[in-house]
Amino acid sequence: MNDSQDTAMEKESGKSKRFGQRGEHLVIIQMALVAIYFFTPAWPDLRSGELYRHLALVRWIGLVAGMAGGAVFGIGGSLNIRKYLTPLPYPVEHSRLVDTGVYALVRHPLYSSQLFAAAGWTIFSLSLTHLIVTLVALIFFNYKASKEEAWLMERHPEYRKYASRVGKFVPGFGRLKA
Repeated sequence: MNDSQDTAMEKESGKSKRFGQRGEHLVIIQMALVAIYFFTPAWPDLRSGELYRHLALVRWIGLVAGMAGGAVFGIGGSLNIRKYLTPLPYPVEHSRLVDTGVYALVRHPLYSSQLFAAAGWTIFSLSLTHLIVTLVALIFFNYKASKEEAWLMERHPEYRKYASRVGKFVPGFGRLKA
């Protein structure tokens, strides 16, 4: 193999890109946010209060709905794009636009899954600190998704039309203007 063939293969596999150009830093930030969420204490701690007991049914409904939504989007999204699944927001070279399954409902079901699960726990725990981290995660995922969508539009010209029909994280919400 000569140097030009090596360079072509590196370029094809995406290895010629420097750290950060495929969104590696975004994956690190995402992992940090998940860790922060898990290690953040619930504040205020309302477990011994009347409000906490009176809202038990609402809290449990919120938890079950959030976890169920998270599971549907997470498992469904992973199964729908299993051939193209990567931790990076930069699409793999051999990717095709997937717009079926949960991708017919939302454009970013793997991000939705984390947001739904976080919201479910936030409701269940009535934790202001978890609400803040969830809102920061929403802002972060919105940014990460916009970077990913720019790359997807380059790779798949039909992505813009898809994005005008399908919500970003929640069905029906966050459609792109056609």
